[in-house]
Amino acid sequence: MRIKAIIALFFTLQVINAQDAVHNYGNIQIHETAMVGFHMDVINDGTFDENLGLVGFYSDNNPLTISGAFTPVFYDSEVAVNDGLYLETSVGILNNFNFIHGNVFTPRNRSNVFLNFADDSFFVGEGNNTKIDGYGAIANKESFTFPVGDDDRIRPLTITSESVNALAKCAYFFVAPDNQSSFNENFDTGAKDFNVAAVSNQEFWRLEGDSPSTVTLSWDNRSNIGNLGNYISDLIVVGWSKSQQKWINLGNSALEGEFSFGTLSSDTFVPNDYEIITIGGALDLNETLTTIDLGNYFLTPNGDGTNDYLVIDGIEESPNNLLQIFNRYGVLVYYKENYRDEFEGISNRNMLVKGDIGLSSGVYFYIITLNDLKIKHQGYLYLSQNSKN
Repeated sequence: MRIKAIIALFFTLQVINAQDAVHNYGNIQIHETAMVGFHMDVINDGTFDENLGLVGFYSDNNPLTISGAFTPVFYDSEVAVNDGLYLETSVGILNNFNFIHGNVFTPRNRSNVFLNFADDSFFVGEGNNTKIDGYGAIANKESFTFPVGDDDRIRPLTITSESVNALAKCAYFFVAPDNQSSFNENFDTGAKDFNVAAVSNQEFWRLEGDSPSTVTLSWDNRSNIGNLGNYISDLIVVGWSKSQQKWINLGNSALEGEFSFGTLSSDTFVPNDYEIITIGGALDLNETLTTIDLGNYFLTPNGDGTNDYLVIDGIEESPNNLLQIFNRYGVLVYYKENYRDEFEGISNRNMLVKGDIGLSSGVYFYIITLNDLKIKHQGYLYLSQNSKN
């Protein structure tokens, strides 16, 4: 069927319930510069995914719904529905999506229903009352700003990934992480890693994706970030770790703004390793070293009983600690919480060619964070794998 202008109904379309909905059972294709306007609900139980032209949804007085067994995919689309367009099945966008009036709603307890921006698609017209209230998604993109929000606020999240995302999803929630109802568990804001001082009790984002990424979050005067630190430089991105079941510091790689508004970027992390993310505050771990004296170390793990392990002087004064060792290129080669003098020149990081491998001889630098003493110290170690008895 070739559609040349704003259409009504043909063989594969059925108007049901006195024009309450348009029901597609067959195969619809919109060609070239055609325009189709829907003023009622759409139920898609057929093929509706090979489209050009424009598909619009318009209503002044009532909300509209898109549902059905299959995902419709539009080239250009626009929404002017004052009471909102509700998605009960996902909708794909190939080129341009225009927010005119009203939000696009998806179920907050179902991330498998979303408005999906594929390939080179984009959006315009986003705002506090023209956004995705629920889940937005991207396909085949490395970077994107999700126009998500909750109620009368847009709270975008920008993702920048190291590789193309086959699929990534995002939603924003204006509710305390430990008192929400969209997921089967709550996320205790008191369960924090040692270098996390505070976690927002106002809001959070759910981000799904398997590519290592950085994110940029924003805050406004309703975020109450003054509760997270004395200075905005104390702010960090934090995530609820699925494996550790606590809030983890995801870093602060860029920061702009003041207490009433601003943006914050994370270090690189894998979104699927975390249930939700939000803004938190970091402990000040840069105090002057006063109680123990650390220096540089020489390590010869050859079994002769001398310098076989990295033995950090005075580590027993802070059992709650974190050791990170980096090679000369800045790649993390060893990570250990609550370190107890175990390192013998073997990497435990899977991001290398393979885990549990002997590191090559050379100079490395370490960072030891001593939580009990509120101390963070950096030093160097020289590793020699060639010294034999």
